[in-house]
Parts: sequence; structure tokens; C-alpha cells
Amino acid sequence: MGDILAKHLSILTLRNVLALHILTDYYGAKKLHQLTGGSTISSSVFQSSGHAPGTTGYINITDHRRGKVTFITEDAGGAAPAVFVKSVKEIPYNISILQISTILTSPEAEAPVAAPAPVNLTEVMSRKGCKAFADMLLARRDVLQTFQDNLDSGLTVFCPNDDAVAAFAPKYKNLTAEGKASLLLYHGVPGYYSPQLLKTNAAAMSTLATSGHSKNFHYSVRTDGDAITLKTHIVTATITSTVVDQDPDAVYAVDKMLEPRELFKVPEVVKADAPAPAPAAPAPKKAKHARGAKHASPPTPAGPEEAPADADEEASDNAASSVGAAGRWLTTAAAATVATAVISVL
Repeated sequence: MGDILAKHLSILTLRNVLALHILTDYYGAKKLHQLTGGSTISSSVFQSSGHAPGTTGYINITDHRRGKVTFITEDAGGAAPAVFVKSVKEIPYNISILQISTILTSPEAEAPVAAPAPVNLTEVMSRKGCKAFADMLLARRDVLQTFQDNLDSGLTVFCPNDDAVAAFAPKYKNLTAEGKASLLLYHGVPGYYSPQLLKTNAAAMSTLATSGHSKNFHYSVRTDGDAITLKTHIVTATITSTVVDQDPDAVYAVDKMLEPRELFKVPEVVKADAPAPAPAAPAPKKAKHARGAKHASPPTPAGPEEAPADADEEASDNAASSVGAAGRWLTTAAAATVATAVISVL
């Protein structure tokens, strides 16, 4: 890998070079030594990406005598082929990782890549089903400027689609000017999150509305198969499409407005029916010489559970907290009843 680093390639060019080292077909050690005719040509991810002109990006694989296998690109330009060293990991016929002796070279893959044009947030959102949200940003130029200031360093935006904005319009009108600004900023996350990064992210996400080092205006990301959802304490929104995925920026369409609990009341959770306490056993008759028996009064029921301080605590379901509080009261009351019966017997 030192040969690649020594060339000081740009990030975009380096992507093409790395894509050259990923084949779109499965080749384990056994398959390499059983090639029909002793050789084959396989497409790389670079070739299939559409960035490789002509036949560049194809890899020639040859099984030589005595078990030697080599790999070389179509446009190697006289460079020596890379030699198969060993199999690192294989899951037939799903994926295999092969170690080779040197990097694969290709003038086309290593050619400079022009930087992509800057992302015009409101324009791209308007074209991809989020025009209503784009108009909300255009109406607040101060908020839009905050989004634009983060484009170069990294920005991820979750834009509600037009149906979601229409359904939310009555609530939006009732917000103060400051509340509207916070709500819009809540839909932006500083930093670039590709779909793969979103699926592996386990921490609560800070947003452009998060103030300083506080834990306000957060939400969490959940994955169920290919579906990615964003959970606030108010709503759960699902990503419906990728609008832009162009490092360092990403824009995703979601099916609901993201509502922070800092601006909206957390909906009451329907409490599960607490289990009925077991019928109390009949009180035993007092002993003739029992003295000083005192009856314990049940404790005051615990107050409502405090709301989680962070989106990290999303796993602590409000319903479970409510049932837990009731359960603790019933358990304490039952214990007091048993204590009274024991004292009576003594």
C-alpha cells in the first residue's frame, strides 16, 4: 500500500484505485486454480462504476504452472502483474479476501478526477420531492446560511417530503420564530453520513440545533434490514430515498417532520394494565399475649418517571417506565402487608 500513498492521489482518485482492487465476481483459492483454460477476465468495481472508459477496469487472472496465479489490469502499460499470496478469508460463494503481492496499476484509475460541483441544497431538494422543505429554508435565510456553512466540512440533511410538510403545516404555524429556526436546524447533522455509516451508527446524533456541549436536540438512528429510521421522542421517521450522496455531503428524504421534544409535548404512552395483586391471606388470629402490634401504612406512590435526558436512552421505553413505577408501588405495599401479618403472629 506504500506505493499508493507515495503517489499522493486525491481522495476521489484514490477511490478509483481502490475500486480497481474489488472484483464483481467470487474468486476463492480453489476457484483460482480451476480456471477454464487457465485464465479469465473479471470486471472490477471501477469498471462497473461507469468511470472507466473502454475496457479499462477489467482484470486478467491467469493460473500458471505450479500453482502460481497472477492479476493484471487491461491497461497496465508494461507493469508487472500482482501475484496471489494467500487467501485471508472466504465465505463461499459470497465473499473472499485475497492477499496479493503488490497494487494493481492503471493509468485511467490513477488519472486526476475533477472535483464535483458544489451542492445546491434547495435546488436539489426541490427536484427530488422536498420542495416544500426547501421553501421553508429559503424563507429563513439565516437558517439556510447555517446549512451552507457546513457544506465544505461535512453535512447530512434529512428533508421531509412534501406530504410530510403539508401534514405538519398547522403545527409549524404555531411555533415562534425561534422555534421554527430550531426545528429547521434539527433536520441537519454536522458531518457526512453515508447510508452505510447510518446503518452502523449507534450513538445519538447531534444536530445543527444542538447548543454547545449540551445533549438537547438529538435523535437516534435505527436499522431494520434495509430500512433506516430516525427516532425522536415524538415521532419515528423513515428514510425513503437518497437525494444526494456526495462526500462530504448527503441528503435523504424522510416521510415525517422530525419533532424534537424540546419544542413539542411527548405523547402519553398507553399504560399496560398492571397485574392484579394476589388476594391477601386471611389475617391469623392474634395470640392471647401479643402486645404492641403496629400496622404499617402503605407508602406514598412514587412520582412519574423522569423523561430520559438523551436520545441515547431511547431504549428505555416510556410504557415500561410507567409499568415499572406501578409495579414498585404494588411490591412495596405487598411487603408492608406481609410485615403486618408477621408482627401480628409474633
